[in-house]
Amino acid sequence: MSLSHESRYPSRRTFVLKLRSDASSDALAGRLENIVTGRQHAFESARELLDSLASELVSNAGEPPDPTPSEI
Repeated sequence: MSLSHESRYPSRRTFVLKLRSDASSDALAGRLENIVTGRQHAFESARELLDSLASELVSNAGEPPDPTPSEI
């Protein structure tokens, strides 16, 4: 059995989700921000939020994995 040294929760996939004060369960609106890259995506619906997350995951796919604790 081999162990993976890559974190299951890499920091490059850490986000802040800010909901607008007028957001509701059937009308999500706010901003998604990638903590590592600083990229921000405004959204006006749940679909736009999911599209923003998908876009971030695709753009992060080619980046190298986070360093293991022994490499820091």
